[in-house]
Amino acid sequence: MTAAVMHAVGDIRIEEVPKPVAGPGEALLKVAACGVCGSDLARMFLKGPHKLPLICGHEFSAWVEEVGEGVTSVKPGDLVTVPPMLPCFKCPPCVQGEFSLCEDYDYYGSRRDGAYAEYVAGPADLLLKAPEGLDPRAAAMVDPSAIALHAIWRTKLRAGQRVAVMGGGGPIGLFAVQWAKIMGAAEVVAVDVSDEKKKLALEAGADAAVSTGPELDELTGTGFNCVVETSGVPAVEDIAVGITARHGSAVFIGIPNAPVTISKANWDRMMRLEIDVQGSWNSFSAPFPGAEWTTTLHHMAAGNLKWEFMITHEEPVEKVPELIKAMAERTVFSSKVLFLPNGTL
Repeated sequence: MTAAVMHAVGDIRIEEVPKPVAGPGEALLKVAACGVCGSDLARMFLKGPHKLPLICGHEFSAWVEEVGEGVTSVKPGDLVTVPPMLPCFKCPPCVQGEFSLCEDYDYYGSRRDGAYAEYVAGPADLLLKAPEGLDPRAAAMVDPSAIALHAIWRTKLRAGQRVAVMGGGGPIGLFAVQWAKIMGAAEVVAVDVSDEKKKLALEAGADAAVSTGPELDELTGTGFNCVVETSGVPAVEDIAVGITARHGSAVFIGIPNAPVTISKANWDRMMRLEIDVQGSWNSFSAPFPGAEWTTTLHHMAAGNLKWEFMITHEEPVEKVPELIKAMAERTVFSSKVLFLPNGTL
């Protein structure tokens, strides 16, 4: 099969590699679509993965091609969305149903081969069947939506409150904007530096889309009850604390690749206004993969959660090295990028 194989940081090659086989309890998956996560950019062109060589790609949907011995949960022809984490189900967090905090997990695209390839094999019981009629591209975007929902559920957001989404024009930010609206937020402000991404945020339902600086200052007032930080930019992490209201919540999804400094003024604000500062990791809960995933599928199937408008690229897997490099170098505008290893859907 054809795959984009990473041999070293920045060294990604299109190669013919052996097609995987479904062992006992596993399914062979024909990849429908695989998205690009911000973590892929750093993994492939900055930090490297846990092992090499490796096929990256973890936001994906697929059709079940074959099933191994003992599999009854899925059958050939099923469209599935694939939770990228494979928990151990044995460590203390897993026993408590906190699968995002698993201490000994496997992961498509970083610890085991992922979906920048025509086929993937993995545990059948961990797959989630898509609702009848759901577009395979939507099924490939459940992961970023579930990540946004997992983060918001960690806050104290209530209907009628104010929300700011930092990095509001990226895929996770665009889903966060929509979830905040679905949950009854009275006002949602998206913050992004890109004019194109601000337009996407408005299309997602944001009441306003602004840059940091005077535009944001004018709208902040006494602060936002909930601030969702998705960018991972160190300076923006600091701003997120500085615009959170008294007894509000700032939740952090974005992964910084440089040290983060909270200014003295914003540290004082956090203490004196008793602001909750929370981390959010992945998207999973019990029963696995969690309500974050099933709720996303429900709202996608019902048409309440928009996704197609944020797709800026649909490309064959052969384009992985050059397009992800361009994304990492910020020489191309993108929001949601999808690779279609087995052709146009």
